[in-house]
This record gives sequence, C-alpha cells and structure tokens, in this order.
Amino acid sequence: MHFIGVDHHKQTSMMTVLDSQGGEVRTAKLLNLRVDIEAFIREVAPEGFLAVVEAGRASYGMADLLRELGGQVKMANPLQVKAIAHARIKTDKRDSKMLAQLLRADLIPEVYQREAGNREAQRVLRLRAYWISLRAQARNKIRALLAQQPEEVRIAVEQRSEQLFSPKGQEFLGGLELRGRDREILGALLRGYQTFQAFQVESDQLVADLYRELPAAQLIDTAPGFATTFSVLVAVEIAEVRCFPRVEALHSYAGLIPSTHSSGERTYHGPIVKGNVWLRWALVEAVYPAIRKDAGLSILYHRLARKKGPNVAKVATARRLLTILYRMLTENRPYVPYRMNPTAA
Repeated sequence: MHFIGVDHHKQTSMMTVLDSQGGEVRTAKLLNLRVDIEAFIREVAPEGFLAVVEAGRASYGMADLLRELGGQVKMANPLQVKAIAHARIKTDKRDSKMLAQLLRADLIPEVYQREAGNREAQRVLRLRAYWISLRAQARNKIRALLAQQPEEVRIAVEQRSEQLFSPKGQEFLGGLELRGRDREILGALLRGYQTFQAFQVESDQLVADLYRELPAAQLIDTAPGFATTFSVLVAVEIAEVRCFPRVEALHSYAGLIPSTHSSGERTYHGPIVKGNVWLRWALVEAVYPAIRKDAGLSILYHRLARKKGPNVAKVATARRLLTILYRMLTENRPYVPYRMNPTAA
C-alpha cells in the first residue's frame, strides 16, 4: 500500500508518495489533468493507494478522480491539520509530504465527504439563494432611488409601498415620470429585478424537483414551520442522519449550542458556536411558523422569552425543532403533533 499526500490547487497539485515503511517514493508537481495524474498513479502506485486531500473549494474534483483511478481517499480538515503539523517554513512540497506522513500514521482529521448527488442539490439551493440576494439588492436600490425624488413622487410611492413590487406595482414604477437620468436608472433597476425574479422562479422549480426526489425532505415537511424549500434545505444539509450518533452532535453541527468555558469551579456559557450556517438559518426561520402550529413549541418559546428574551428563546426552540427532526429521520416516521393533556390543571 502506498500513501499519497496531495497539496491541491486550482491549476496544479503537488503529490508526495510514501511506501508502507515511510520511504519517499516520488514527489511531483502535476497539472490537474486526468491524463497526467493517471500516468503518475500507474507509475508510482500500480497496486493500490490511499490518498489524502485537504478540504477546499475544488477538492471534490480531485478526490473523485483519485477514486476513479482505484484509490481510497480521505479529506482532511485544513485547520486541524495546521494545528497538528505547524511549520514555520511552508511550501507545497513540504505540505504534501506532511499530509502523506499523517496519512500513513492514521492521524488525518477527516471531514465528512458528501456524495455527488448531495453536492449537486447544494448547488441548486445556493443558486436560488444567489438570485434572491440579487433581487433584494435591486429592490433596495429602487427604494433608495425613489427616496431621493421630489415630494409628489415620494407621496405617490408611499401610497403603494406595501405592494410596490407586485405586478401592478411594477407597472406603476415603469410609468413614473422621473427627472433626467433617474428614469433610465429606474428602468434598468426594474428590468434587473424582473430578470432576477424570473431566475428565482426557475430555481424554485429545481428545488421542487429535488423535493420529489428526497424522501427525507417529504418527511421533514410534515413538521410545523417547514415548507418545500426549507424541507429540502434541511434534508440536504443534514445529508446522512446516521453520521450523527447522538442528537447533541447534530445540535453542534448546526451551531445551536452555546460556547462553554469551564475552569476550576467556574463555568461560563457564551454565544452560540459556529456551525452550518444554512441549516441554522433554516431552523431559526422556521421557529415563528412552528410556534403558531405546535402548542408544545409555543409553550417552550414563550416561557423562555419571558425569562431570557426572544433571541435566546428562538435559538432554544430551533434546537428543540432540530431534536424533533432528528427523531423523525432516525425512526423514519412523520411528525406527531403535540397534544395537551385535557385532565391537566
């Protein structure tokens, strides 16, 4: 068995190959082309290999290629690798050799490797979020432009403020007689808004297709607070619920637990930890719709809101909501609504 450390970059990769005794077989800088990498692998490791690539924006492409060439691939957490093997002198050659040595010693801090279908679903959701962001920017610029207009225009706009971007509102905006170049600017912004809105509609269809393909999303949709988009988002970000042996691990992954510093007899709980920002956002956004539909979640939220404030209550309720989803996914069952005991005082 050979061990290959891959220091992967956008155009090239530095590869260091070690044998089972730790001896260096070869180090080479290769273009990220299948023909070059395949020739290198056949020459240095024809009988199989184990490789490691640091997680990054383009790491999956290299990891998938190495698997196709017959190897096993681990993906390393770059922050933890640096903590394990801190060096004052950093070069691509040193980095690839260090990765190979850690791999041979079985000291690679691994990250979860998502399947190709899951990564594709993530890209669909990110695309939808991108169009929504651009649409919001165009809307804000239109409002900023209108706020600088004469009084008669501002009064007319204020009368339609709540429905300014409805179909009739957009028709109204297109008919405004603004002075100078402002009319052309408004027209350009309005066309941009309509274009981004059309792209979002296309993305919504892609998300709807994902919903039909993901049983987990359909299961999550039975819980309060989740519609099609949030159900798909949560299902895609969790990916494999069996990767979380305990619900607390999923809480930590979502960034819904407080940071803790404990020393001696003193323990301090600070702000919530970093986690999967997309999953946390979806869960927190689902809280208010959920407490309107579920009595148990409503009781929890309002009790904590009175004691510790709405922000703490929102995070705690999101964590309870995630616990419910965890049980639903692990037991493969739909949501069971909370029922108050009619005999309780």
